[in-house]
Amino acid sequence: MSKYILVTGGAGYIGSHTVVQLINSGYRPVILDDFSNSTLEIVKGVEQITSTQVLVRKVNVCDINSTRAVFNEFHFEGVIHFAAFKAVGESVSEPNRYYRNNILGLLNILDLAEEFNVQNLVFSSSCTVYGSPKGNRVVTEETVLQDANSPYGNTKRIGERIISDFVNSKVNLKVLNLRYFNPVGAHESALIGELPAGKPNNLLPVVTQSAIGKFGPITVHGNDYSTVDGTCVRDYVHVVDVADAHVKAVEWLMEQEQSLEEHINIGTGKGTSVLEIINTFEQVSNVRLDWVFGPRRKGDVEEIFADASKAYDVLNWRAKKTVKDAVIDAWNWELKLKNG
Repeated sequence: MSKYILVTGGAGYIGSHTVVQLINSGYRPVILDDFSNSTLEIVKGVEQITSTQVLVRKVNVCDINSTRAVFNEFHFEGVIHFAAFKAVGESVSEPNRYYRNNILGLLNILDLAEEFNVQNLVFSSSCTVYGSPKGNRVVTEETVLQDANSPYGNTKRIGERIISDFVNSKVNLKVLNLRYFNPVGAHESALIGELPAGKPNNLLPVVTQSAIGKFGPITVHGNDYSTVDGTCVRDYVHVVDVADAHVKAVEWLMEQEQSLEEHINIGTGKGTSVLEIINTFEQVSNVRLDWVFGPRRKGDVEEIFADASKAYDVLNWRAKKTVKDAVIDAWNWELKLKNG
């Protein structure tokens, strides 16, 4: 019998790709999502890719009673907790909204995991917990955490601390915090991809939506950073690779016998600048982008990318797809949306 895995925020960008990977690996994922930043069309795309009817419950994870009803309905072998607000810039202007949603949702999941004796939890963390690393911009899991550069990043750092305290109590729980870097791209089928509500905050959707004329010129925030070309540098990792890491994380947790908390970076180990993303897009699409330099954006880290060797050592995971692959897949997804 297939094992049920709860995927909170499972209709979202990374969540939907993870649901595909879970189904392909023989699990029965249950999506818990309030669809505040996602649509049922994404679920339909997952069903087309997998030829499987997906289990969906429209629930806000901050509503503990409604979430408890889902735990009552299924016997979960594990939980992958994505559900959270995630826009760095928006979190700076609406910090209370981010703290309330992201922290309360996690607390509810931890309470219910204890109540229903669900022992395996993958927490969707972020490289933002490292803040602006001092010295070497390649970060390992042992890199000293700096103050988060945004309320969003702080919710992830606080979330990890809450989890640590929870595990250090007498609760029987195994947790893997996946600190992934910058997920990009879409499923190669172009049936699911990133679908931000309103104007996107992440770079690649900004690029693709500008290319189809949905928005005006792209603003590159800052050109005077101490990087290869003066623009911010990030570790862009294909969303399908990120999804695969979550499946491997669940499977690894199931093999462990004792309560634990572990942290693992998910990235390519290579940095790519904003201008390099723009140039790669123009090369693969043959579309000339309209962009301008603007001031630095509050909350942005100058340069950060992962040492992902622990992910390989522990999970036998490494990124298989390239930034070029991600740009191609993201563009195909955007064209599919445009053409209906």
